[in-house]
Amino acid sequence: MSKRAAALALALLAALAPAAEARDSLGVFDAWGAFRDPQVPRCYAIAQPDEVRGSRQYRPFASIGYWPKRGVRGQFHLRLSRAMAKGQAVTLTIGIRRFRLTGGGGDAWARDKAMDASIIAAMRSAREMSASSQDARGNTIRDLYLLKGAATATDAAALGCARRS
Repeated sequence: MSKRAAALALALLAALAPAAEARDSLGVFDAWGAFRDPQVPRCYAIAQPDEVRGSRQYRPFASIGYWPKRGVRGQFHLRLSRAMAKGQAVTLTIGIRRFRLTGGGGDAWARDKAMDASIIAAMRSAREMSASSQDARGNTIRDLYLLKGAATATDAAALGCARRS
């Protein structure tokens, strides 16, 4: 594992972890990591943004999660770098595709399973994605993610929980 990959794995674990020791690394693939939390059980692919416009209120990330006991597969979740204004939507742009996400505060999700699947499919063929909204002061929130490694990390997360179900 390269120094950059090791640093990414540690940063991703720290971003999500009160109990980091409970998570197993399934691999780090360029900008994305895949992890399994056997105690829940759940698996997920996750990345931090490559670029954030403006200040950070939260530690932003994009993830695709799997919860085998709940029957949840491939659920997209986004934590923005700061809270969006009430009533604002988040626009996720992947290549030429745009998705209007649902959520509030600093979190956003796909509206349904079909949108989750469309987002994941779009991520497989694009180089980057950006999430944008407006904060309470009217400032633009824009978090940019590189997608190199996203497909492999997503597949690793899916396989990591498929073996545990």
